[in-house]
Amino acid sequence: MPNIKSAKKRVITSRKKNANNTLGRSSMKTAIKKSEKAIKTQDKALAEENLKVAIKRIDKAVASGLIHKNKAAREKSRLTKQTNALN
Repeated sequence: MPNIKSAKKRVITSRKKNANNTLGRSSMKTAIKKSEKAIKTQDKALAEENLKVAIKRIDKAVASGLIHKNKAAREKSRLTKQTNALN
């Protein structure tokens, strides 16, 4: 544990940021998995609804710097293609 006040503050802020980043990344992954599950069950209405949520979470992750914009584009494109392929 650090002794200097600014170093102590750094530890605290790092923990907070780490928790926020973990939460953002986790919610994004969960939304993607829900969307994939709806696609797998061939439920178009649910898939479209989950796709909107997933895209929103992916965009938030990019805005906060959690993932690269190209990865976000790839994920959104992949999910959209799969959703549109449903009858």
